[in-house]
Amino acid sequence: MPSATALKSKQQYNDKLCKLLDEHEKAFLVHADNVGSRQFMDIRTALRPDSCILMGKNTMMRKCIRDYAERTGNHAWDVLEQKLVGNVGIVFTKGELTEVRAKIAEYVVPAPARVNAVAPLDVVVPAGPTGMEPSQTGFFQVLNIATKINKGTIEILSDVTVVTKGEKVSSSAATLLGKMGFTPFFYGLETLEVYDKGNMFSVKVLDISDDDIATMFGAGVKNIAALSLAANYPTVAAVPHALINGYKNILALSIGTDYTFPLAEKVKEYLANPGAFAAASGGGGGGGGGGAAKAPEPEEEEEEEEGGDFDLFD
Repeated sequence: MPSATALKSKQQYNDKLCKLLDEHEKAFLVHADNVGSRQFMDIRTALRPDSCILMGKNTMMRKCIRDYAERTGNHAWDVLEQKLVGNVGIVFTKGELTEVRAKIAEYVVPAPARVNAVAPLDVVVPAGPTGMEPSQTGFFQVLNIATKINKGTIEILSDVTVVTKGEKVSSSAATLLGKMGFTPFFYGLETLEVYDKGNMFSVKVLDISDDDIATMFGAGVKNIAALSLAANYPTVAAVPHALINGYKNILALSIGTDYTFPLAEKVKEYLANPGAFAAASGGGGGGGGGGAAKAPEPEEEEEEEEGGDFDLFD
């Protein structure tokens, strides 16, 4: 049976978590692997006073959330309870989700590649001299890296990927990167999912801007309008296109018959006497030509050339 001190500590943790559940409607589920205590302190300080980080045993957090839901009847947080797997924590916030996420992402620290650690990104060793002695070529041979000896040091012939994202770091790759002084990884709190008023969704949703939503909405409206016109089924999205098509039909009918209306008269005039419209257009061009003819008037030759260039580009 737990001691009185342990029971008191668990009760305090439960009270703290229940208070956070009462006061907040938004939260982040964060992954905390390879995050040091100093990093946690800096992140906590940066997020105050609008946000609070809560870490703890997953079983303890799940039990507290279940008890809270049973006691209050508020089951909105049940979706978050199901996600508490692995080395994760909860960031409760009252601020803007995008701003809080950006603030969390600021606090990352470089770290060397450790053996059997899962690589968060690809690590590429660039071609060129390594500064290592020829006796250490064994590391490169194990990793199938083509090298040559140049001026008493090992030189890599081409860029090579020694660690692939999502795979574990081998002992040879970790040793090689350590000897070359590489610290390829960056660790910090990784935001996995977002909780917002009873809904859980991927943090990638926060990358969608208002312009992206407007573009996707516009594309959907175009598809609906095209389908509506092809199926001859009236919809609100197809109304502008239907009106334009109807106007085109009436205009074609007016041109082919004696029936006319004000908007069709100009089209009929153009078809009956296109030369008049061409002359009006040509008159404007002649005016431009008259302006160009005045260019040679300056006496100095350089000014005349400058005027000619100006009229040419106009």
